[in-house]
Amino acid sequence: MTWLILAALVWAGGWGLNVALSRSALAATRGGRLLVPAIFGAVILFVWEAVVRGLNVPGVILPPPTAIAERLVENVPLFWQDFQQTFLKGALGGYAIGCSAAILTAIAIDRSPFLQRGLLPVGNFVAALPIVGIAPILVMWFGFDWQSKAAVVVVMVYFPVLVNTVAGLAAADAMQRDLMATWSASYGQSLLKLRLPAAMPFIFNGLKIATTLALIGAIVAEFFGSPIKGMGFRISTEVGKLSLDMVWAEITVAALAGSAFYGLVAAVEKAVTFWHPSQRG
Repeated sequence: MTWLILAALVWAGGWGLNVALSRSALAATRGGRLLVPAIFGAVILFVWEAVVRGLNVPGVILPPPTAIAERLVENVPLFWQDFQQTFLKGALGGYAIGCSAAILTAIAIDRSPFLQRGLLPVGNFVAALPIVGIAPILVMWFGFDWQSKAAVVVVMVYFPVLVNTVAGLAAADAMQRDLMATWSASYGQSLLKLRLPAAMPFIFNGLKIATTLALIGAIVAEFFGSPIKGMGFRISTEVGKLSLDMVWAEITVAALAGSAFYGLVAAVEKAVTFWHPSQRG
């Protein structure tokens, strides 16, 4: 009961503190924008710990954050090995291939109305296919190592980036295109100096969506076959052993990696599209 009372007090205190910070001048600063979610996250972790201990929740149902942190500290080399296998090889490799191919295909579609009418509907159909159906097929085609996981990631990220890039290439208005034609600009010059810069906000929207899809695809693909390492492999095997603290520790590593990847792409977007209204302020 003491833990539950403490959890209620911390929750109320954290809520009140965040409300006060949100209404203060500090909220408009960069430090304030980071402080509010940091406090909220710390309160969530403490309440989680207190509720699990106060209600004596079994570890096989929901382990406390301290047990998860302990597994993280004890198994750093193991998690690093899984991170290399799943994220650095499978997710990043597939992300680079899929996004590059999508942007090049979008340029070809923009150049050819035939491809726009024929390829995009097929792309929408393939994008709707369930990943749990595609993953085992690609694992059988490309083997159990990271190459098959990269292939799954390519399928997952290709069409979101393709659709966003095609929409972005059409974003330049007719007056701007007519002006480029008046200056006798070739298609390549118009593409590099007008169309692609105007499409960058759309392209980065697709790239940011693809960051989360890439990691999800690589992890899910490992459920259908992998060498004895990788985030998906670790999650599936530890669930079988009822080691939920290890499962949550692996989920934490995946969440941190995915958030850092998204943040990196967002930072690049801010540097590239500094001129866009969405990046002001």
